[in-house]
Amino acid sequence: MTKKLRWGILGVASINDRLFPSFAKANNVELRAIASRSPEKAKAAAKAAGIPVAHGSYEALLDDKDIDVIYNPLPNTLHDQWTRKAAERGKHVLCEKPLCPTAAEAQALVEFCRGKGVKLLDGFMWPHHPRTQRLRQLIDSGAIGEVQRVAGSFTWPMRPIDPTNIRIKRDMAGGSLLDVGCYCVYGIRWAFGAEPVKVYATSRYQHDVDTEMNGLVWLADGRVGAFDCSFTMPMRQWLEITGTDGVIRVHDMWLPAKRATWTIERIGGEPEVHAVDGEDQIQHMLEGFSRSILEGSAVRPDPSEAVKTLRVLDALAASARNGDVRQV
Repeated sequence: MTKKLRWGILGVASINDRLFPSFAKANNVELRAIASRSPEKAKAAAKAAGIPVAHGSYEALLDDKDIDVIYNPLPNTLHDQWTRKAAERGKHVLCEKPLCPTAAEAQALVEFCRGKGVKLLDGFMWPHHPRTQRLRQLIDSGAIGEVQRVAGSFTWPMRPIDPTNIRIKRDMAGGSLLDVGCYCVYGIRWAFGAEPVKVYATSRYQHDVDTEMNGLVWLADGRVGAFDCSFTMPMRQWLEITGTDGVIRVHDMWLPAKRATWTIERIGGEPEVHAVDGEDQIQHMLEGFSRSILEGSAVRPDPSEAVKTLRVLDALAASARNGDVRQV
C-alpha cells in the first residue's frame, strides 16, 4: 500500500478549485485540512471539497500535528512569511509561483527552508508534465539542432482591469510579469539550458502595475529569447524553440489540454504533430514532491530555479521602469 503524506492548504484562494481534482487522483497524497482567517469560509470550503478538517486560522493549520505538507497559494507578498512559519514547524511547503516577489527574498527563503531541514517546491506545474520531459529529450538529442532562439507568450484578458484584484495591486507584488510573464522567462531559460545576462523590456502600466510587457533576454553568447505577457489580450500560452535544423512549437505550453500536443518542423520536411494523452501536470507535481519527501530524494526542479528566474524578472521590471538595458 502506498504511503500517503497529509496535506493542508493555507487559504481558500480560487486556484484551489483547479487543484482539488488532482489532489483526489494523486496516489501518495491525502488532502486532510484547509484553513482560512474566517472559520465560516474554511468550513464552507472544506464541506464543498470533501476535506475532513477546517481550521479557522492559518496558525491553527500550521500547528496541526496531523499535517506533513503545506500548500501555500496566498498572495505573492505573503509567500515568504507563511512559508517560513510552516518551515519553523517542520512542514514541507509547495508554494505558489512566484516563490517571492524578488530574487533576494527567494534566495533567503530557500536557505531558510534548507536550514530547517524541510523541502520546498516552487509551484510551476508545466515542468512536471510528461510532455515537458519529451521536449527536453528532443532538445538534448539534437532533434532540431542547436537551439538558437526561444520565444513565448502568456496573456489572458482581465476585463475590466480591476484595481481591487490583487494582480493589480503594486503593494501586493501584482502585475503581468510576476503573474504570467514568469512562465515565459522560466520557459526560455529551460529551453536554452543557459542563463540570460542582460534584458530589455517595455511595459504599459495601469494603477502603477504592468498590465502588458514585451521583453528580450540575451545569453552571454548572443542568442536571444523574446516574450510577451499581459492582462489585456486574449488567452495565448505558447512556446517556440528554434534550432539550426528545425522548430518545436507548443501552442499550450503552460496549461496543457488533456491531449498535450507539439509540432516539429524540420528543414525540408513536413510538420510532425506529436501528443501525450491523458496526463495531469498538477497530479504529477503533487506526487513528485510527495515522493521526494517520502524517499528523502532531491526536489525537482530544485528551488534554486525559482531564484534564477526571479533574477531575470527583477532585471526586466527595472528595465521596463527605467527604459534601459539591464544586466542580470
